[in-house]
Amino acid sequence: MRSRILPLLLAVILFSCSSPEKQTPELDPDFEKVLTAHGDWEKWIDAESFSFTLFHETNKTQENHFIDLKSRKNRIDAESFQIGNDGEKLWVSPNREAYSGRSVRFYHNLYFYFFGIPYIFTDPGVQVEKVANRTLNGISYETLQASFESGTGDSPDDIYYLLIHPETQRLEWLLYKVTYFNPENDSFNALKYEDYRDAGGLVFPRILTGYTLEGDSTGSIRYQVSFGDVLLQEEPLDKAFFEMPENGVVAED
Repeated sequence: MRSRILPLLLAVILFSCSSPEKQTPELDPDFEKVLTAHGDWEKWIDAESFSFTLFHETNKTQENHFIDLKSRKNRIDAESFQIGNDGEKLWVSPNREAYSGRSVRFYHNLYFYFFGIPYIFTDPGVQVEKVANRTLNGISYETLQASFESGTGDSPDDIYYLLIHPETQRLEWLLYKVTYFNPENDSFNALKYEDYRDAGGLVFPRILTGYTLEGDSTGSIRYQVSFGDVLLQEEPLDKAFFEMPENGVVAED
């Protein structure tokens, strides 16, 4: 009897100590081709935390962004304010007036989302598929469309078109519409992805430039941001890192 129990116990121990299989999402082949052109994209699936420094080129201010990729808790440290999401509430420190923007909820993950494209479109609830080519500034681009299942995120009616560079197969332009403030909004903006740099096997743009969109042409520059100190890690950030400080307040908008 003893000789049977020992092998069984050994099998249970080995099974319990083995790592669970990685759940790689099933993706549209055209989308997966684009992801592969951006590097070892499965590192994004495996990673626990992500951080980067953002520079607003228009007003020369700097922000440090920190994200827990599994829970999507995040924190932004700027010179005059902090914004955070602890998984239950959004907060701003030292007070709401310290952040002069229109909406803390809209802003708290805005640049993380833009900067994380195309990897972030591997999230559950996001549908990416190839659509007809779109023309921008006289150039025809292979195009992917990203849309969202109902109940995904704060703005499931947003639509993104990824315009792919014909040679590198990387994202060059993002056309997007924002419905957060107005669900009926049908106007699109354009965002250019430039100067890709390697960060641990994945590439990220060093510069993002936002433009107005006038038909099939870009108009005036709306903003420009640049990035540095990009770090993707397999270790999670401490939960306390995202907690609201004593002088913080809950953000209602």
